Amino acid sequence: MENANRFQTIRNQSVKICEDLNAEDFVIQVAEFVSPAKWHLAHTTWFFETFILKPNVPNYQEYNSDFNYLFNSYYESVGSRTIRHQRGFLSRPTVEEIILYRAHIDESVIKWLTENNLSEDNLRVLELGLQHEQQHQELLITDLKYNLSFNEFDVILSDISENEVFKKSTDQIIIQEGIYEIGFCGEGFCFDNELNRHKVYLNPFSISPNLINNSEYLEFIEDGGYKNPLLWHSEGWNWLMNELIEAPLYWKKTETGWVHYTRSGTNLLVMDAPVTHISFYEASAFAEWRGKRLPTEAEWEVAATEFAWGNRWEWTNSAYLPYPGYRKAPGAIGEYNGKFMVSQMVLRGASIATPEGHSRATYRNFFHPNFRWQFTGIRLASDIS
Repeated sequence: MENANRFQTIRNQSVKICEDLNAEDFVIQVAEFVSPAKWHLAHTTWFFETFILKPNVPNYQEYNSDFNYLFNSYYESVGSRTIRHQRGFLSRPTVEEIILYRAHIDESVIKWLTENNLSEDNLRVLELGLQHEQQHQELLITDLKYNLSFNEFDVILSDISENEVFKKSTDQIIIQEGIYEIGFCGEGFCFDNELNRHKVYLNPFSISPNLINNSEYLEFIEDGGYKNPLLWHSEGWNWLMNELIEAPLYWKKTETGWVHYTRSGTNLLVMDAPVTHISFYEASAFAEWRGKRLPTEAEWEVAATEFAWGNRWEWTNSAYLPYPGYRKAPGAIGEYNGKFMVSQMVLRGASIATPEGHSRATYRNFFHPNFRWQFTGIRLASDIS
């Protein structure tokens, strides 16, 4: 029963995130990199049907064969799928039908869990499915914020303390030159991209115990940071010019000062709160302006015991690449992480939207350098000569 209870608890949390929505809110998709809430709820359900029920339940009858096309995300070996930017085109199946689909699959999975002794392989896929569900819970929170921000009036969702203020420390953390180990070790779940644990050599460096806050970032803006090409990567400058970027996502300058859109509405900027919704390009340019740099992911992980983290996903200066000895899992499950190890940057830590259990020092999040709809932030490092 333990597996069944945990499965239902995690699945219920996804629906709870959507409890403040109207039917129309479930459907909208304003950009390719976000998905409609309805699609998230259906996709995670499709995952359990495809990778748990179909391979393990004798004579299993699909709920609806069309759902294989509608709610597959990127599993090429499983079959064709809806083009990503067209997920918001789907007015059918309705939200009500998706909820019924979830209930049917949940009931079937719970029945399977309670009536069978699961193999190690079964348990691994079940755990991956639950971790995948929780990843989509974070995406539900951030995608909903982005999708609903385009309304002409504020849509108020449950507050998740976006503007928490932290006491600043003035002492830099010093990490000595040496050979260190990074990567997952120990008990419990990890994603395959956290393996294998391996040694890295680090030159001496310092790293800040603090995230950059809104006040510090505003200094960068007011000093012409968005107008100085010398601070930016070439790609970053082109992105800036093409997209007419002048401030972090959701920021707006008004007659009474800077405001930003949050899940609790548009509010005055809290100057001492950590800056968020920052792209890698912006984080790197800010670091250049400060005469510092972003830490590598190895530096971040080695130093992580020395500072508080978990409020913002923190950009590192490391490309998302496999660790030594990395091997993709066979079959469609192997498409989960390895196929994305190109043209993306690593973020470390966690954010205020990250589910419990996904906040570990070895967790490797990754996004393209222009993405900023997640709760991303900045921590700076420096070389020590």
